[in-house]
Amino acid sequence: MNRQKTLIAAVFLLLTGATAGILLYVSTHQKLGSPGVLTRSLPGTRNLQVVLPGQVPGFACQIITTQAEEVVQALPDDTSFGTCRYTAQDGFQSLANVVLMGTDRSSIHKPQVCLTAQGWEIDESSSKVEKIGMQKPFPYDLPVMRLTATQRIEAGGETKTRRGVYVYWYVDGGKITALNSQIMWWMARDMFLTGVLDRFSYIAYFSVCEPGQEEHTFDRMKALIAGSVPQFQLVPHATRGVTASGP
Repeated sequence: MNRQKTLIAAVFLLLTGATAGILLYVSTHQKLGSPGVLTRSLPGTRNLQVVLPGQVPGFACQIITTQAEEVVQALPDDTSFGTCRYTAQDGFQSLANVVLMGTDRSSIHKPQVCLTAQGWEIDESSSKVEKIGMQKPFPYDLPVMRLTATQRIEAGGETKTRRGVYVYWYVDGGKITALNSQIMWWMARDMFLTGVLDRFSYIAYFSVCEPGQEEHTFDRMKALIAGSVPQFQLVPHATRGVTASGP
């Protein structure tokens, strides 16, 4: 019995030492992967600016260069951003926002956190993975998570209800997915096998509409995404394709 206990203890110590060695190796040999979005450097900082298109057919484009203070404070210092408001001639609007992680993976949080913090209540029953048909750089289906949310606001002594359509997905230098769980798996796998920390972005488009206009709004958003995303998202590569994940 003592011999068995000694053997178990020895195996435990061996596995613990091996695990510690692997973690030490990974931490000292870690490399940051390539982003999957177009960026430019910000002088005097280690951050980047995600370059969203300033020209999309049918839309006026307002590039927003500053982020809300509470957003900046909540995310790691090396988080990079890109934000643009797109407005059609009939008044339809969609806010595009990209959050690009640095060496701290906590930059890539679930977008649901931001929505609920702004007073939106997510309708889980109507939220699902969708596929948007893209034509550039070649025809493919872009997997996205579509959330539908409700917000009630007081105006003129009345409570008004409005709906929000929030579409998002994740991308790095060679992979696309609509699922947060998938990027966590990819990051853990690639760190262990290659020592490369996948540099993911999450890309989101958000539009507000009247109740009952959710499908029409989503159709408008799909057209905007098809026209704008190929101008700044670097995957899929025309020569290498893409690793995509989504139901």
